Amino acid sequence: MSLVRRCSRTACGRPAVATLTYVYADSTAVLGPLATYAEPHCYDLCAEHAERMTAPRGWDVVRLTDGSAPSRPTGDDLEALANAVREAARPPERATDARGTGTGRPGSGTGETRRGHLRVLRSPDS
Repeated sequence: MSLVRRCSRTACGRPAVATLTYVYADSTAVLGPLATYAEPHCYDLCAEHAERMTAPRGWDVVRLTDGSAPSRPTGDDLEALANAVREAARPPERATDARGTGTGRPGSGTGETRRGHLRVLRSPDS
């Protein structure tokens, strides 16, 4: 008897990585991480068959992801990263006091220059 569970699809001998369960009352197919133990009414699938799995017409598919598996970045993640970089590169707004001089900047007079989230400290010698 093998300790590795295999894909339930006919003629597929690859190791199982996901478990498919049908909830007939809700017309829903649930595909999640590999169950702890094999159940008679669940289907173990390999990575390829889990990726290509479709449900009958009119049914919903719920795909549960394993929190330990690394997720792929989405378009929203990349857009958020680009916006954060643009925001960090934007020059800081200068605060002015009543006389109109720029004394409200953090680090003014200390030789500190601020660019986005980075700081450049000048040595006292220069």
